[in-house]
Amino acid sequence: MPLSEKRLIDRIRRRAYGSRARSLVAGIGDDCAVLRVPPGHELLVTTDFTIEGVHFRRDWHPPQLIGRRCLTRGLSDIAAMGGDPRAAFLSLAVAGNVPQNWVDRFFTGLLDLANEFKIPLAGGDTAQSDHGIQADIVAVGSVPRGTAVLRSGARPGDRIYVTGELGGAAAELARLRKSRSAKTTTWKYSQYLSPHPRIAVGKILRRLRIASAMIDLSDGLSTDLEHICNESHVGAEIDASAIPRARNHQHVGERTPAAIALEFALHGGDDYELLFTSSAAVPARIAGVPVTCIGRILPSSGMRMRMIDAEGKSRPLRAAGWEHFKRA
Repeated sequence: MPLSEKRLIDRIRRRAYGSRARSLVAGIGDDCAVLRVPPGHELLVTTDFTIEGVHFRRDWHPPQLIGRRCLTRGLSDIAAMGGDPRAAFLSLAVAGNVPQNWVDRFFTGLLDLANEFKIPLAGGDTAQSDHGIQADIVAVGSVPRGTAVLRSGARPGDRIYVTGELGGAAAELARLRKSRSAKTTTWKYSQYLSPHPRIAVGKILRRLRIASAMIDLSDGLSTDLEHICNESHVGAEIDASAIPRARNHQHVGERTPAAIALEFALHGGDDYELLFTSSAAVPARIAGVPVTCIGRILPSSGMRMRMIDAEGKSRPLRAAGWEHFKRA
């Protein structure tokens, strides 16, 4: 059984990066955290759920991975605005039958990533849930006033870029779904399910004013590109052959591996790479991360998004990534 709430908070407080964080005036132990924001900066605030049965399964995902990905979701949003992360807050609800060892390992994954970026876990809440595990991460960052990179800045003529490779997380999950084994306790997760928030890349794109619009790739390329198109009131054309696909895809299903890899890259989600537009010259690597041009921004039209396929034919591109409450 998990520890009592008081003892659990004390344990978290001892492990959390805090006293060394320049952005934190007061953290765990008071009714509110007190954060210090650099002069001339504006706050960035984002929140994301991580819910058992929706975002993870305990028999598939190690607790450290779930904790790491929980914080990654928030930090990736900060990266997409070109921001500096300042602090994180976690509200965690855990069922009474969840072992304390699972909770400890969850925090190991989350706090290891927080320490890597030197940000404090500055507070949050704990509660007992009726069923399963629910975690809500709040990430706070900042940018110099008026410089946040929004989704609404894309203009016709801009090129479309992505960082890293796409589709790896979706491919790994497809393999797990196909597996006949009931449990995967010995399964060693790959780099694709242990993403790294692109904070350094986002800051460079913002500081050098390279990106005109930006979003993190959490719901899938097709869906996240549609968000930029909608907010910027533009259209988009992407080249299927240019999309950098994660390697080592195994055959899942009846279609060819190449077609499956493209589907994962277009619609899979959970890559936590950056998708951005630019009219400037863009380096092939930024902060050591590969950057690939995959298309261009067009004036808005009846067919808002389209894709050039492997045969060179243009066809409509439908947003088919992750969406909560979507009906079949």
